[in-house]
Amino acid sequence: MSASALLRAEHINLSLSEQNVLIDVSLELAAGEIVTIVGPNGSGKTSLVRVLLGLLTPDSGAIWRTPQLRIGYMPQKLEVHATLPLSVLRFLRLVPGVSYDEVVAALTEVGAVKVLKSPLQRISGGELQRVLLARALLRKPQLLVLDEPVQGVDVNGQLELYNLIGELRDRYGCGVLMISHDLHLVMRATDRVICLNRHVCCSGLPEQVSGDPAFVELFGSRAASDLAVYHHDHDHKHDLHGCVLTPKTHQHGPDCTHA
Repeated sequence: MSASALLRAEHINLSLSEQNVLIDVSLELAAGEIVTIVGPNGSGKTSLVRVLLGLLTPDSGAIWRTPQLRIGYMPQKLEVHATLPLSVLRFLRLVPGVSYDEVVAALTEVGAVKVLKSPLQRISGGELQRVLLARALLRKPQLLVLDEPVQGVDVNGQLELYNLIGELRDRYGCGVLMISHDLHLVMRATDRVICLNRHVCCSGLPEQVSGDPAFVELFGSRAASDLAVYHHDHDHKHDLHGCVLTPKTHQHGPDCTHA
């Protein structure tokens, strides 16, 4: 384990409702590093995050966190009833011990101070993501855990958020763990990509695609310089449930509950 490691998971196995959700998953994340976990819906990404945060106990394996690790968590989504009178300011003041000035500073840092007094239900999807990011920053985190941070945001807004996340990493030297359901589109700023489909299928650096004419045509030159396509290479196949099929015979492996 590296001296700068913030978090480490070793051989994590988890079953929920008698189904294997995580199988022999290991990962490590260091200070100043951005790691993105990608995978389809149902691949175990959110369950893995819950295990890493200590919200779920794995059936086997070990989790190590640096002592008194401060974690800022940005959830995948937030639903607030339309009749609840909750402004952005009041929402962020729910973080224990946070002052008005700290709320203003955090919103300013993420470029959302203009919604300070707006009802939480009336701000845009991009503004909400920035508010949730500000909430995570209020914990003065050593590790930011961002679950689908660009969900509900258009492409230009995604680029701005990805750039902002990279700037925050550079400014504070914190580790960043991001979760995405998209296997193909990842940020160039990501240091490592981990592809999860109940087990770690593959991991490595995202490849550059800025010279691909189809990508440039689709997203524009700016997007092409900021995004990369990750090629998902396997030495095995999955069925519709994510079960690993054994080589040659393409039969279910021994860990599959759908065999």
